[in-house]
Amino acid sequence: MGASVVKGLGHGAIASVLALTLAAGSIEVRAAEGPPIKVGVLHSLSGTMAISETTLKDVMLMLIEQQNEDGGLLGRPLEAVVVDPASDWPLFAEKARELIEGEEVDVVFGCWTSVSRKSVLPVFEELNGLLFYPVQYEGEESSRNVFYTGAAPNQQAIPAVEYLMSEDGGGAERFVLLGTDYVYPRTTNKILRAFLNSNGVGDEDILETYTPFGHSDWQTIVADVKAFAEEGKQTAIVSTINGDANVPFYKELANQGIDASELPVVAFSVGEEELSGIDTTNLVGHLAAWNYVMSVDDPANDAFIEAWHEFIKDEARVTNDPMEAHHIGFKMWVQADEQAGTTEVDAVRQAMYGQKVRNLTGGVAVMNPNHHLSKPVLIGEIQDDGQFETVWETDDVVVGDAWSDYIPESAKLTADWTFPWICGNCETPKYQSELIGG
Repeated sequence: MGASVVKGLGHGAIASVLALTLAAGSIEVRAAEGPPIKVGVLHSLSGTMAISETTLKDVMLMLIEQQNEDGGLLGRPLEAVVVDPASDWPLFAEKARELIEGEEVDVVFGCWTSVSRKSVLPVFEELNGLLFYPVQYEGEESSRNVFYTGAAPNQQAIPAVEYLMSEDGGGAERFVLLGTDYVYPRTTNKILRAFLNSNGVGDEDILETYTPFGHSDWQTIVADVKAFAEEGKQTAIVSTINGDANVPFYKELANQGIDASELPVVAFSVGEEELSGIDTTNLVGHLAAWNYVMSVDDPANDAFIEAWHEFIKDEARVTNDPMEAHHIGFKMWVQADEQAGTTEVDAVRQAMYGQKVRNLTGGVAVMNPNHHLSKPVLIGEIQDDGQFETVWETDDVVVGDAWSDYIPESAKLTADWTFPWICGNCETPKYQSELIGG
């Protein structure tokens, strides 16, 4: 397979990756010699999260191929090592250890759900590995071994609810918080409830409901939501539903005649990839909050989409926000390696701070000392072709917060990993010597 190695996959998954590599063409390496630099790819290719994560594996293979065509990195070729944790959260930890200890990868790009990230976090911290995590999440975390290239709540959830409360967004006064039952939705909704309370929305005007991964029977829940929305105040739905459960959820909204003009949904985990498997005719007008949407008219985005279609050999394949996050993270990692002159984790970590990469939507993403990016925020409205039309966006990039200002115990915390400060959750940054006792 040239510059790609597949580990721990079933025969079907191996065949899929082989077919992808062959379809994309042989990876040409120019002026790259010596042992390969191994890049771990840790995304679910089977199970309930495959609907979202498979395309992230694909885009990593594209980015690695492009880098090899440009001469590799530090004079060496890159080699993708792909594993399938199969939407099984403990298996994520096993596969992470396999990549770092067994395969000796130099970096890992992966995970989607926060429970998968929480599963692998002790492994990366124990073995001093480096993870680039590309998906919006609940915040309340800053690890020296993780760079968070997706949105923190202040870059997605908070601006989205502010928009819903605004005149342009419909002036919502009641909110339904629907989520998959795991850490990301529950923590995000804890932050949102505190934010809403601080803006005069009482608990009696908040309905909060959780369902398991893969949930398919939405009839009763949607009926309850509909009844809640008919109690006299403008209502909006905030969705942190993840994975393939989104398909029957949106179908049930249409079945029960829920119109976006009367009861809009803003989603934090539904992008172009998830909508590609749904008839969106009855979903026009519902919303999603992201830092990137495919429909943005920008030369950098046009070039990215063109390269993606050429690589994947399918003009119908869409791009989405986590793909852009992997693009930004990968480019920053390459720049940091080149600046440090090595792939050694501690040196690369220090070189990451201040790295800049052009966003695909315009402007520049910057890596901050808290391991979060500065990114723009966009609200997109679903169109009948499965794309989003941007209806609102920030004037400038927003600095990602590791710790929420709306949770009292978090508001006093700071994260700063620049040497000699090494602090992810301290009230006052401490010198390295104070933390390690020497």
